[in-house]
Amino acid sequence: MRGFLLPMKTILNYTPPSTDDLARLKDELGHTGNRMADLFALGGSHQWRKYTGGQAPRAMSAQMLFYACAMLELDQSDIDRVIARMRAVGASFDYDDPHAQD
Repeated sequence: MRGFLLPMKTILNYTPPSTDDLARLKDELGHTGNRMADLFALGGSHQWRKYTGGQAPRAMSAQMLFYACAMLELDQSDIDRVIARMRAVGASFDYDDPHAQD
């Protein structure tokens, strides 16, 4: 099994990025709120805003941040391999870029 190491590494003592950190990432990428929501697998820009403002912004989970950073850093062939593994495990889902025409 490729990539499986014993013992498996885990993220410990995680501190989520601040709202300023997330706003800076959005600016650096030049993305809209909708694009950021897609990157973090959220339902839309209204969900993204829950992590970047308001009276009590939500903390970004390590899993969500890992997913977004993997999407930013991995080559498409690596992402395709992960998607294939998810399906092999039994997941069923659509996978496409909703902004491919942008």
